[in-house]
Amino acid sequence: MPRTSESFEYTRLSQSVRSAIQLFLKDKNWTRVRLAQELGVTPGRVSQILSGDENLTLRTLGAIAAKLDGHFAVQLVPNDAQPSRSDQREPYTPTIGPKVPELVR
Repeated sequence: MPRTSESFEYTRLSQSVRSAIQLFLKDKNWTRVRLAQELGVTPGRVSQILSGDENLTLRTLGAIAAKLDGHFAVQLVPNDAQPSRSDQREPYTPTIGPKVPELVR
C-alpha cells in the first residue's frame, strides 16, 4: 500500500515547481509581468500558472524554463528510501550564471 496519496504527491510536486519558478524569477529580478511578456501571455495568466489552481502541462513548464534560460531536473525516489543529505538542506535558491541551475529537487 502506498505511503502517500496521489493527491498529496500532486500537491507536493505542484508546490515545488511553482516555488522553484518564483525563486528563479526573483533571482533574475524578473516580475510576473516580465515573464508574461516573454511568454506572450497576460500577467493574469502568469498569476494563474503560479497560483496552483491548475494542472500545468509539460509544454507550459518547458516554455517557462526556456524563457528563463533554465531547466527542470526531476528525481523520483522510493518513499522508504533513507533521506539523503540533500533532502535535509534548505530549499533550493537558484543562482543565475553560466551554469544552468537545478530547479526541482
